[in-house]
Amino acid sequence: MSEDDYNIEVKVHCAYIPEQSDPDANRFVFSYTVTIANHGRYAARLLSRHWYITDADANVQEVQGEGVVGEQPHLDPGEKFIYTSGTVLETPVGSMYGSYHMLADNGVEFDADIPAFTLSMPNTLH
Repeated sequence: MSEDDYNIEVKVHCAYIPEQSDPDANRFVFSYTVTIANHGRYAARLLSRHWYITDADANVQEVQGEGVVGEQPHLDPGEKFIYTSGTVLETPVGSMYGSYHMLADNGVEFDADIPAFTLSMPNTLH
């Protein structure tokens, strides 16, 4: 098994949603758009997700579940899947990271890392 066989790249773009947020009530809403790209040799299905969401007070939410946005996308080599979801923090800054548990068409299960990214209300970080 080589690295090239199972190569899932995950990129995330996030945004602050002011119209759903209420800073006076410590409610900060963020959306994140995830692009999952299969650069490996084998097609693979995303079975489940595992997220760690941390706010600026070091409170951690751990989220696990099947699929993403109600789907378990199957990605052929060279194919991408894009979805948007969201989270709510009690602070204007936080971070997320995690992994997707994948099943390749040849029966091999593996995890695709989701690199850490920052959630930040505009003008809170320099």
